[in-house]
Amino acid sequence: MIVSAKPHHTGHPGYSETLPGLEESAETARRLVRTALAAWGLDELTDTAILLVSELVANAVKHTNSRVIRVIVTRPSERFVRIGVVDKARVMPEFVKPGDDLLTSGRGLLLVDALAERWGTDLYRWGKQVWAEVMSEPAE
Repeated sequence: MIVSAKPHHTGHPGYSETLPGLEESAETARRLVRTALAAWGLDELTDTAILLVSELVANAVKHTNSRVIRVIVTRPSERFVRIGVVDKARVMPEFVKPGDDLLTSGRGLLLVDALAERWGTDLYRWGKQVWAEVMSEPAE
């Protein structure tokens, strides 16, 4: 696993890896998230973060034609961890309402919305990043 670790303004390194745009990349993305959370001592966020990165990778693979995706895990602040998946498509993700036909697809962003403290999309000239943030409990 190649991990890019560069410091951010919180003093914590960020972790990122470029992966093939394939379903199998979700396992590597989950490993990257586990590594980052363990390094930061935030193991309590692992279960939620793993679900989030799995959904974000699945959406990028299913709804874009990107041959590669980039998974990014950062700490924008002491309490927040941001998990992002970058792809080359400029098509914005569609949020399906609970009343729509959820038997075949559309549950991914509903799950992200339910699990994440906040989430969003950053549009770039060449693609986009869909990200979700989880929040740790304050230190006592």
